[in-house]
Parts: sequence; C-alpha cells; structure tokens
Amino acid sequence: MSTASTAVLPTPDPHSYARPAEVRVHHLALALTVDFATRTLSGHATWQLTRQPEAPVVVFDTRGLHIEAVRLGSPEGPAASFELGLADSILGQALRITLPADVTAISIQYRTTAQAAALQWLTPEQTAGGRQPFLFTQSQAILARTWLPCQDSPGIRFTYEAQVRVPTDLLPLMSAENPQALSPAGLYHFRMDQPIPAYLMALAVGNLEYGALSPRTGVYAEPGTLPGALWEFADLEQMVTAAEDLYGPYRWGQYDLLVLPPSFPFGGMENPRLTFVTPTILAGDRSLTSLVAHELAHSWSGNLVTNATWNDFWLNEGFTVYFERRIMERLYGRPYADMLQVLGQTALHHTLAELGPASPDTHLHLQLQGRDPDEGLTEIAYEKGNYLLLKLEHRVGRPALDAFITEYFARHSFRSMGTASFIDYLRRELLDQHPGLEEQLPLSAWVYGPGVPAGAPPVAAERFAAVEEATRQWQAGTPASALVTGSWSSHEWVHLLHQLPAAGPAERLAELDAAFGFTHSGNAEILAAWFPLTIAAGYSPADEALRRFLTTVGRRKFIVPLYKALLAAGRAGEARRLYAQARPNYHAIATATLDALLGGPQGE
Repeated sequence: MSTASTAVLPTPDPHSYARPAEVRVHHLALALTVDFATRTLSGHATWQLTRQPEAPVVVFDTRGLHIEAVRLGSPEGPAASFELGLADSILGQALRITLPADVTAISIQYRTTAQAAALQWLTPEQTAGGRQPFLFTQSQAILARTWLPCQDSPGIRFTYEAQVRVPTDLLPLMSAENPQALSPAGLYHFRMDQPIPAYLMALAVGNLEYGALSPRTGVYAEPGTLPGALWEFADLEQMVTAAEDLYGPYRWGQYDLLVLPPSFPFGGMENPRLTFVTPTILAGDRSLTSLVAHELAHSWSGNLVTNATWNDFWLNEGFTVYFERRIMERLYGRPYADMLQVLGQTALHHTLAELGPASPDTHLHLQLQGRDPDEGLTEIAYEKGNYLLLKLEHRVGRPALDAFITEYFARHSFRSMGTASFIDYLRRELLDQHPGLEEQLPLSAWVYGPGVPAGAPPVAAERFAAVEEATRQWQAGTPASALVTGSWSSHEWVHLLHQLPAAGPAERLAELDAAFGFTHSGNAEILAAWFPLTIAAGYSPADEALRRFLTTVGRRKFIVPLYKALLAAGRAGEARRLYAQARPNYHAIATATLDALLGGPQGE
C-alpha cells in the first residue's frame, strides 16, 4: 500500500468524476457474491483513503450500480451521507460521500444491474464445454465503474484484496494471486499487492482448469480447450525471459493466460498476473502468438507505467507494439518480426484512410473529452505510436533506445505518465544527447499532428517478397494451384489476401479457394482477411462460413469490418438479420459499436 499512497498525484482526468488531489483511494477490500440466476454481483467495497485534512467529500465513479448503503470505516460502521449525481450516458454518475473529520475508510454496499456493460454473462451453450455458465469482465477503458464503485481513472492506483463467493462447481479468477483448484465451499480469497488502476480490475468465473507451463507461467481454460491451449502457448516462459532480457525484470510474480469463450470482444486484455485472451488465436500452429507477446509486454508498458488519461493512450500501446515485436524477433528472428511490422503498417494506413489524413483522431495525443474513450482505441495509438519508436531507433540506434526504454520503465514503475511529461522526459534523457534530433523527427508533428510525418523509416519484410511475386504470377495467369506456398505462415497468407483487388470477380476467388481452402480455414486472421473479398465479389460459397464466423466470434477487430463490408456491398438487410441473430453472443463493447452502425439491437 505504501507504493500507492506515495505516488505522484494524477493528471486531471476528463473521464472520471474523482477528485484525487483532495481524496484518493489506495487500497480496496472487496467482498462479492456471484449470482448466475439473477446475473448480478452483490456485496461491498471498502476503500482506504488518502485525503487532505480539509477535504469534505470523496467522489467515486459509478454507472448503472444500485447503491444500497454507505458506511464509515467498515461494513459494520455508522451510516454515511451520500448522493448520486445526474447520470451521463458515458461517464455514469458521481457518487459523493460526505467525510467527517479523521475518517479514512468508506464501505459501499451495492449490487450490479443489467446496465453493467463490463460484465458478460454467458449461458452454457455459449461456452466451449456447453455445460456450465460463464462470467467475465472487461473493464477497459471506463467500464470498471459498471461493476465496482471506484475512482475509475488510469492515473489512480490501488492495491486490493477480495473475497468472492461462487457456485461450488465453478472457479473464479481475478487480476491477482489465483487459485488453481476448486474450493468445496465456493469461497475464494485474492490479493494484489502491487498497485493497479481500476481498468485492470478483472474477474472471471467458469468451468476452468489450470495447466502449468513453467513455475511462473500457465494457462486456465475450459477442460476441452486446455490441452490445445497448452500446446499453442508452449513458448510462454521463453517469451517472459525474452522480455526480461530486453527491458528488465518481470515485476508481477506469476504470468498466466485465461482462454475466454469466443464472445470476448478483444484479442487480449493485459490484466496483471492473468492475461485474458481470445480463443481465435488458437490456430493449431502457434502462428498467432504475437498477441500473447503483446499482452505480456503490457506488464511493463501500461501495467507498470500507465497512461495518465485516455488522451495519452498511445504511451500505453505504442510502446507495447514496439516491445511485442522485439520479443517476437528475439524468439523467431528478424524476418518473422518484419512481417508483423508490415502487417501493422497495412492496418495503420487503412485506419488513416478511414479517419481521414487530417483528422485530429490521427494525432497520438488525443482530445477525447466528452466522448467515449473507447473511440481512441484505434491503430493510431498502436501503430503510429510504434512507428515513432521505430523512427527513434532509426536515428539513435537500438542500444541507445533500449537503454532509454529500460530506464523509463524502471524509473516510473507503478506510476502514471502523461504525454507532456513523457516528452519532457524524452527530451532530457535522449533527445538532448543527439543535437538536432528533435527537429529531424519532428517530434511535435508525430505527437500533436495528423497522419504520419514525412521521413518515416521504410518498413519491409523479405519473406513477403515471395508472396508479392506469387501474387504477380497469379494475376499474370499462373494457376493458383501452381504457386509455391508450402512453407508460408498465416502472416504470408494474410499478406497475399491484402494484395488482391478489393472487388475482384467471384470466379477468381473460387480458384483461390479451390487451391488453398480459405473459406474453411481454422485461422481467424486469414478468415478476417478473406471474407471482405468474398462479400465484395458476391462469392456465395463463403456465405455460410461467414454466418458461422459472425455468430460465434465476438472479437470486435474482426466483426465490425465484416458488417461494414456487408453494408458497403448493398447487403444491409442481411447484415441486420445476422446481427440480430449474433447480438446475444456479443459483449457490450462490441454491441455499442454495432448498434450505432446497424441501427439498434433489433437491427431496425
């Protein structure tokens, strides 16, 4: 707790009602009961506070919570005076609690409601095993407040302990020290001794088993999924070791993965000690594990040094993408990592074209006041942020940049960092040692300007040269079946699909499909690159596979572009019918985007 209580006061956060300069939290004791019958969490959150002596009120963020009582000191303490502010569709409601003199703890008794957007309650039929229900949370960016009254800002950290009661045949897990076997009483205790922000609070409950990969790494998954997941993630310990060799010791003790049901809206979520991952990376050939390297890298970039507000999100993701690819290079070689860089550039240029090259949303430092911060979770933060670090590497060399990054993580551990503070630190610790470098970048254009500044270093992958040659041969008339593709990874196949015309004739896609079986691929990245082509061409043999994909996979990165492709192809009625069928399987993070795109939950 001492680390949290002595941290630098956070940057003012436009997405939180909290007033941490007056009163801020530093430790949580949480007691919850998980009720699958009513689909609610209920219990109390007891917060230890650091307050200015004259501060009369502590303010928490809530959204859709039912506050039953507030007490001073402990759950058994005297009643406290409190009020809920007006509801805002994005921020929720401020919970203001009057603080008598010398009170340094508050206990809030509450329960969640159907408006808890962080929670997804799954029926047994929506899980891999089909026999038990499942619950998981997704708190990023500002959804922790929908299942926990908290100061929901990335710049405010706290330690926590939790007592969670669940049905006796289910196993709960948190972003904390976790059990590896069932408790007969269904009661579990958790501890997180390192301070974290609220968006890294996580809970999952399901029919789960654990398999160890090394003394500090392992995998949780449903029983039928676990053997394949253990094989897929066999290199996990080597990833952790490679990350430590690059940028310093792993500070969180255990590093485990939890494979969630396919409705999980993201590829992964870097909850400390327990990364949540999508089953869409279980490709059967270990080809998509760069996502795990990405989530692992967050153990330094994001979890250890955190963006102060969601306007500074690029400091989280830009560093993480750069770090991820350095891990993959260390494990699998530079040619492999270069493929990831090129695919990332493709995604970046697609996002720039979609947003518009002059859009302020293509700045690294964003202005998200009055908007859902989820709007800032684009390839700009990830790939443009990474590209700035590649530019620095190109100018100063890897040894100098690596030394800077290592010291950056060490010096700012368990603290937040805003864009202005980072730029001051970057100038002082790196740029000033290289006269003229800031003007050569130019730094302000990268951070506060649109698009990608001129002079960015080129990105290329030697393994993609063969892909591009094969594409040329096929377009010149060579039969698809005659192309030499035997040693290609999924990255090469995705690159091939990216090279094809956006609206080629259906008979040409049929030839590719007959040769390479894209429609029935078990690799989600390949399918996500293939289906937009089939939609645009009206290639009907892929329609049933598309329907299965959209009604089983909830990963937003995949499904939103596919619905957009259906709309662009004039198939709006089909898109809405598919969405009406699939929507119950999607998390609220996905449905918030798709409801706006497709006209509401009924697709009307």
